[in-house]
Amino acid sequence: METPQPNQQPIQINADQKMLVGAYANMMRVLHTKEEFVLEFANVHPPVGEMVAKIITTPGHMKRILAALSENVSKYEASFGKIEEASAPTGNNDIGFKG
Repeated sequence: METPQPNQQPIQINADQKMLVGAYANMMRVLHTKEEFVLEFANVHPPVGEMVAKIITTPGHMKRILAALSENVSKYEASFGKIEEASAPTGNNDIGFKG
C-alpha cells in the first residue's frame, strides 16, 4: 500500500472475515477489453474447481499492479533467492497460470 501524502487523509478499508483469511489459487485467467482487465483466480482440484476471486480493473491500474508485483518479486528474490518458475501444465487440462 502506498503511504498517504502529507495533505491526504488515510482511507479506511473494510473487509469481512472471509476476505481477511484469503483464498488459495492455483489457476488464473486474464481477459481484457479496451476499457478493462479481468483477473479470475480459481482453486482447481480436478475434476472440479472453484473461483475464489475476480478482480476487474482499468488498463492504467493494471500497469501499476504489474509494476508493484515486479517490484515485490525483486525484493523477495533479494531476500530469499531466485524463484524458480513452475512448470506449465501438461496434458489436455487447461489448468494453471498461463502467460
